[in-house]
Amino acid sequence: MLSGLKTHWWQKLLVISELHRQQSILLYSKTRSMPDRIVNLVQRHVRPMVRGKARAAVEFGAKISVSVRNGFAFLHRISWDPYNESEDLIPQAMKYKQEHGCYPERICADRIYINTKNRNFCTRNDIRLSGKRLGRPPKNPEISAAHKQQLSADQRKRNEVEGCFGSGKRKYSLDLIMARLGAGAENSISMAFVVMCAEKIRRLLRLFFITIFAWLCTLQWSSCLWMGPRNIWQLETKGMRSGVGTPRRTNASLIAHR
Repeated sequence: MLSGLKTHWWQKLLVISELHRQQSILLYSKTRSMPDRIVNLVQRHVRPMVRGKARAAVEFGAKISVSVRNGFAFLHRISWDPYNESEDLIPQAMKYKQEHGCYPERICADRIYINTKNRNFCTRNDIRLSGKRLGRPPKNPEISAAHKQQLSADQRKRNEVEGCFGSGKRKYSLDLIMARLGAGAENSISMAFVVMCAEKIRRLLRLFFITIFAWLCTLQWSSCLWMGPRNIWQLETKGMRSGVGTPRRTNASLIAHR
């Protein structure tokens, strides 16, 4: 009887058996934690992620790691399993060095990235990591005020990443991933960031051509303004020679205003 089942029914049957095993362990061991816990029979790759937010304590979906360089968002990692985000700072910094030949001057990261391991890595490679410094605050009030001002500037710079997530959900449908398979969902997320970068390039090109067009119009307008006084001088000279000056000055003033 089971040999006549199709492939997708076999897969669902295996998922159901694994789900029964997990729920039995949770019931008899009186625990609430289970590694690789299944929460969906169709999307068995989805895992619950405890976020502790006020709106939703537990979230479901892919966890992505993103960095922003010069206004462009780059996708580094997509994971369906919960993990500590602080593990991504060192690989991203090393990838930056492979692409540009040097480490970045500064990294504006969230508080979860500022741990001892990442601090030591940034100190060894002369990278300024945003966040409060360890130890007691300096006694000099000017140095303390400068540190606070720098921390505030780094925090404003880091808000660009949060804005990237917000615009991705609002404009590029990152919160409406409808693909069932894990590979399809990952492709949809990656394409959203590709379109985001393409839109950024389009806006920069439009600004470039508008600037060039405005510069050409300025040159043409300046030449027109230069032609006006020259025509006035020529008409004045001709008027003085012919003895008739009033009509020619009137025509010349109209040309100058154009």
